[in-house]
Amino acid sequence: MGAVILSAVEIPAGGIVGIVLGCIVAGILIACVAVLAIYHFGLKRKIDRSKQLASKMVEEAIVEAKKLRKDAVAEGKEEVKRERSAFENERREHNAELQRSEQRLQQRESSLDKKESMLEKKEATLDAKLENVETLKNNLAAQQEELSEKKKEIGEAHERMVAELEKVAQLSKEEAKAQLIEAIEDEAKRDAAKQVREIEAEAKENGEKRAREIVSLAIQRCAVDQSNEITVSTVTLPSDEMKGRIIGREGRNIKALEQATGVDFIIDDTPDTVVLSAFDPVRREIARVTLEKLISDGRIHPGRIEDVVAKATKEIDAQIKDAGENAMFETGVFNLNPELVRLLGRLKFRTSYGQNVLKHSIEVALLAGNMASELGANVNICKRAGLLHDIGKSIDHETEGTHITIGVDIAKKYRENNDIIHCIAAHHNDIDPQTIEAVIVQCADAISGSRPGARRESLENYVKRLEQLESIANSHAGVEKSFAIQAGREVRIIVKPEVVDDAATVFLARDIAKQIENEMQYPGQIKVNVIRELRSVDYAK
Repeated sequence: MGAVILSAVEIPAGGIVGIVLGCIVAGILIACVAVLAIYHFGLKRKIDRSKQLASKMVEEAIVEAKKLRKDAVAEGKEEVKRERSAFENERREHNAELQRSEQRLQQRESSLDKKESMLEKKEATLDAKLENVETLKNNLAAQQEELSEKKKEIGEAHERMVAELEKVAQLSKEEAKAQLIEAIEDEAKRDAAKQVREIEAEAKENGEKRAREIVSLAIQRCAVDQSNEITVSTVTLPSDEMKGRIIGREGRNIKALEQATGVDFIIDDTPDTVVLSAFDPVRREIARVTLEKLISDGRIHPGRIEDVVAKATKEIDAQIKDAGENAMFETGVFNLNPELVRLLGRLKFRTSYGQNVLKHSIEVALLAGNMASELGANVNICKRAGLLHDIGKSIDHETEGTHITIGVDIAKKYRENNDIIHCIAAHHNDIDPQTIEAVIVQCADAISGSRPGARRESLENYVKRLEQLESIANSHAGVEKSFAIQAGREVRIIVKPEVVDDAATVFLARDIAKQIENEMQYPGQIKVNVIRELRSVDYAK
C-alpha cells in the first residue's frame, strides 16, 4: 500500500494532467451516453405515442370508410331504384304508345278497307252512269237533229211572218227596231229622270237645309257694312275762286300737281268741285289728301306742292299699314309678313265692281272662318286664305298676269302654307279645289260678292246679262217664255205642257244650267226654275 502511494506521489506533473483529461473525457462520454439514453427514451415514447395515434387514426379511418361505403351503397341502391322506376315508367308509356299506334293502324286499315269497298261501289255506279250517258248522248244527238230541222222550219216561218208584218205595217225590220229602241230610250229617260228627281228631292231635303243653316249662320255672324267706292275722287272747294288758284298762272300749279302725283285733275264747270282721275287708287288718294291740305293752308305754288305731296305720301303709307294691321286684328289672323301686311292695306284703296276689296277680303275671312267651324274644317287656314285670296289685286295693275297668278306668286314669295296657296289659286276655279278649306273660301267669296248691295255694275252690263239669260232659256225646244228675275240671280222658264212632260223638265233645267255655266260669267250662282202647268177647261151645260 505504501509502495502504491509512493508510486502516485512519484508520478510526474505531466501524467496528472493526462489523468485529469482522461477523467474529463470519461465524464463527457458518460454524459453523452446519458443524454443519448435520455433522448432514446424520449424518442421511443414519442414513437409509441405516434404509433398509438396512428393506430387510432387508422381505426377511425377504417370506421369512416366503412360508414362512407355503407352510405355509398345505400345511395347507389336508391339511385338504382329510381332509375329502375323511371325505366319502368318509360317502358309502360312506350308500351301504351305502341298499343295506341297499333290501334290507329288497325283503325286506318279498317277505314281503308271501307274506302276500298266504297270505291268499288262507286266504280260500279260510274260504269252504270257511263252506260246511261252514252245512251243519253245518242238520244240527244237524235233530238238535236230533230231540233235543227224544226229550227229551220221555224226560221222559214219567221221570215214569212216578218215579210208579212213589213207588208202590213209598211216598216222595214231596221225601222221597227229603231222605233222600239227609241221607245225604250224614252222610257229609260223618264225612269232616270224620275229617279234623279227623287234623289235630288231627298238630297235637298237633308243637305240643302243644313247648307242654308251654315251659310245663313255665317252671314248672320258677319254683318259687315259695305261702302261702295267709285273709280274717281272728288274734292269739294270752298268757292269757285279756288279753281283759279289751283290752276295757277299759266297752269303751273295744276301741272306741278299732276306731275308730282301722277293723277289727272279735271276742273270743269261743275260748281265747287274738282275731279281726280287715276288708274292707281293709292295715287288718287295721295292727290286728294294733297289738294285738301293745300286748300286748307291756302299756299299753293310748285315748291309747296312737292312738300305737301311728300307729307301726304307718308300719311297714306301709314294709313295703308294701319289698314292692314286692323284687318289682321279684325279677322284674328296674325304672324303675317310686314310686306304682306302693307300689300293687304293697299286693298283699302282698291274696288271691284264697286265693292271695296279690303272689306270684301275681311268679310270673306270671317265667313270662311264661321263656315269652317260649323263643318269641322281648319278655321285658321280658312281665315288666312280668305283674307289673302285677293292679295294679287293690290299690284295687279303693276304686274302682268291675273290677280290669282300674282296672288299665288306673292304667297309663295312670303312663304305661306301650301294649303293657303292652293286656296288662293282655286278660289275662281282656275284649278279644281282639292281641300275642303279651298271649297269654303270659294263659297265665302261667292257669298260676299253676290249678296244684295255688295257690288254695283253698270246698267248696260246688267241689261245685257238679263237678255242673255232669257235668250239662252228661249233657245231650247218646248220653252214658251222666260223671265230673268232677282237681278239676274234667277231665271223662271214656262214650258209648253203638251211638248214637255214632268220628267223632261228635270233634263231641261240641267241643260239650261250647263249652257249658262259655259257661256256666261257671273258671281255667285243663278237659279234655273222650270215650270210646267197643264190646265183643262170645260163647261157644264
